[in-house]
Amino acid sequence: MLNDFIKGSLKCERALEIIPNIRTLLDIARINQIPIFYCVDEHLPTDSYELELWGPHAMKGTVGQQIIDELKPQKYDTVITKRTYSAFDRTNLDRCLARVYDGKGADSIIITGVHTHICGKHTSYDAFTRGLKIVIAEDGVQAFSEEDHLLGLEYIKKIYGADIKKINKIIELLVANKQ
Repeated sequence: MLNDFIKGSLKCERALEIIPNIRTLLDIARINQIPIFYCVDEHLPTDSYELELWGPHAMKGTVGQQIIDELKPQKYDTVITKRTYSAFDRTNLDRCLARVYDGKGADSIIITGVHTHICGKHTSYDAFTRGLKIVIAEDGVQAFSEEDHLLGLEYIKKIYGADIKKINKIIELLVANKQ
């Protein structure tokens, strides 16, 4: 949920509708001491594989690469930068997930953000190959078109066995598991 994806060079107007939903999920996660990881693009001019396809976006050090004000990270949140579609590819997300919960590690992830059929799909693949349970926040992810969004959700569910849930249902499960 970076400026370039919400307001800038690769603006996805449909993403505006998921901001309040993600904000609610973040608030509940923080109250329940559930670790939060912001996995954000941070491109360099040498990332030609992606920049030639999409044009310059989320360039390191620019306003476009910053997380939108409405969802700014808090003190204990972790920001992980990435240069490809997947949040796992050449990042330290694996190590961070292994250290949570007093070193017991995470066994599942909840994915939000843009784009369902690109970053959501590729991050889901890498989570799947690591044996993580995948939950996609249906009303916390979005894509340029409804078709891309729905195709992304269907693919992730069918191929990676992800649970596709509305944020209110995810919150119910989070609160129930903390009791």
